[in-house]
Amino acid sequence: MKNEDNEFMRHELRLPELTVRGMLLGAVLTVIFTASNVYLGLKVGLTFSSAIPAAVISMAILKMAKDSNILENNMVQTQASAAGTLSAIIFIIPGMLMIGYWQGFEFWQTLLVSACGGCLGVLFTIPLRRAMVVHSDLAYPEGVAAAEILKVGSSSQGSGLKEILSGSAVAGIVALLSSGFHVLSSGFSMWFRVGRGMTQFPIGYSTALVGAGYLIGIASGLAMLVGILIAWAGFVPYFTITGVLPDGMTMQKFAGAVYQERVRLIGAGAMGVAAVWTLITLARPVIDGVKESIAAVGMPDADKGKHRMDIDMSIKSIGLVFAVTVIGLLGIFYAFVSPEGLPAGQSVIFTVVGVGVAVLMGFFVAAACAYMAGLVGTSSSPISGIGILGIIVASLVMYALCSSFGIFSLPGGEKFATATAIFTTSIIMAIACISNDNMQDLKTGYLVGATPWRQQVALLLGCVVGALVIAPVLNLLYEAYGFPGALPRPDMDPSQALAAPQAALMTTIAQGIFSSKLAWEYIYIGMGLGVLLVLIDLFLKRSTRSLCLPPLAVGMGIYLPPSVQTPLVIGAVLGYFLNKKLRADKGEEGLAAGKRRGTLFASGLIVGESIIGVLLAGIIVVSVSGGGSDSPLALVGKDFADAAENIGLVVFLITLCIFSKVVLGRKAE
Repeated sequence: MKNEDNEFMRHELRLPELTVRGMLLGAVLTVIFTASNVYLGLKVGLTFSSAIPAAVISMAILKMAKDSNILENNMVQTQASAAGTLSAIIFIIPGMLMIGYWQGFEFWQTLLVSACGGCLGVLFTIPLRRAMVVHSDLAYPEGVAAAEILKVGSSSQGSGLKEILSGSAVAGIVALLSSGFHVLSSGFSMWFRVGRGMTQFPIGYSTALVGAGYLIGIASGLAMLVGILIAWAGFVPYFTITGVLPDGMTMQKFAGAVYQERVRLIGAGAMGVAAVWTLITLARPVIDGVKESIAAVGMPDADKGKHRMDIDMSIKSIGLVFAVTVIGLLGIFYAFVSPEGLPAGQSVIFTVVGVGVAVLMGFFVAAACAYMAGLVGTSSSPISGIGILGIIVASLVMYALCSSFGIFSLPGGEKFATATAIFTTSIIMAIACISNDNMQDLKTGYLVGATPWRQQVALLLGCVVGALVIAPVLNLLYEAYGFPGALPRPDMDPSQALAAPQAALMTTIAQGIFSSKLAWEYIYIGMGLGVLLVLIDLFLKRSTRSLCLPPLAVGMGIYLPPSVQTPLVIGAVLGYFLNKKLRADKGEEGLAAGKRRGTLFASGLIVGESIIGVLLAGIIVVSVSGGGSDSPLALVGKDFADAAENIGLVVFLITLCIFSKVVLGRKAE
């Protein structure tokens, strides 16, 4: 660990980190961000990373106290970001109402699944910290951005403040004009005929994702581009050419349906294989980390010789929290299955198997999600893809268990099996969400000089506070709007129901497995493709020094909507060419200065869009709860869509020019 990599390591002052006021502020921000994320996730299937807005708000509030410091602000954003991310459990849990198993969200069951699953996500990533944060060159875009924000905010000179503020202003204005006023489009898509088939060429206009793309680098960006091409220049045209166009469906809608129902399953299969390979490649450093922790059990003074930035939670503390969370999961799972009237022995077996599958697969997805977060960031990480893998595994296990006990012959047996698979996957999703966020926070902490074990405690607190909020907010939204196929009152308008797209997809997959109608062939194709991608990546690494093709990034390129990925790719490619020009014109010193400006401006882009996203979420919730529109700030109607696309493209290109000018700096420096 080099001191020059971390300017705050030079100062060994014991600054307060975990403070009462910081934790109280973190709890308040947790409630706000969790509620906002729950609504947006159910409405459009997207959530936002709350780390950076939390860091900005924390600095603004705690600055009024004389003795506030960067490490205290870091703990606030750590706690708030954990809870905000935990809200992604909504991507599966509404399925319980969609199948009619629950009539409302069970408070204690939802609370304990969220809290215990989130805590396990924290614990499972502790052994990964050294391998994936300290000794890794993964980008962690939001983690790096949050660290830059905290550094600039604590700097008396305000070095870098200009780049961050200008980036925030640009992204904030663009986000307000597009997501708020709707005078700019969020992207455009050109559709092309390919023989009898069809495909599209889309571009998303998200400035925050351009900033994230700049931070993730060219290797991951090109890998995602390969995934986009495999999906939209390969599978979608092939399936639309060879498939039969359903009556009454346009070719564009058919291509979209092909992507959703077939190609995304291929992407999920490829991601599954790539995730397993990622876990295998990380096995050695993870095992070494676990061995080191176990060796310290009998040595009370083992941490005395270590730098405080290298001290994680002790193995005893990890074991205690692990035992409490597993006991909590066993208790709530038994409470979930026991009302079915099964023999006591069968209820216990369902409980042990369900929790066992969730915990074992949870460790697997923790490593995969931590790696994905480092690769492309939290906001762009395909958590729903992990959810698909989770629901498939959980459904297969429950199918075997229910078949052996004759559950399917009982009234409502298939519904019980589906609900049990969804409940198991809810635990897996909670683990995945926090693992995805935890590594970003630990990267931020590493860059600003935080103590890991204190951050891990803050993450555990964030999980508990966030879990307290999720169930009431879910129930409130369900009673107000309902979900597709699950309306709380017969007089409600189905068109106003919250879409909950991921929950609907995963519920459909579970029902497809239990009814033997799931299209397994596409998952098998994806798994075969994943093996091929791993082999190609190995070949490139061994035969060249600089080329690689991260298989997980390619799988994500196939799975994620292209409008999300194209700005990431654009940011990565733009950064590559800007850095190349800097090196040619100004040498290594000029390159280093340009990279810092680019990192700060990219961080500002993420900050601006994130904060506007939070503000708009609050405005939308207030508007809709009062009977108003879900687009309360819109200045134009749908007939302005074509003009909004064109204006949006011009503004997007101007933003790229501004970004380039900031990175390249003055001609004579």
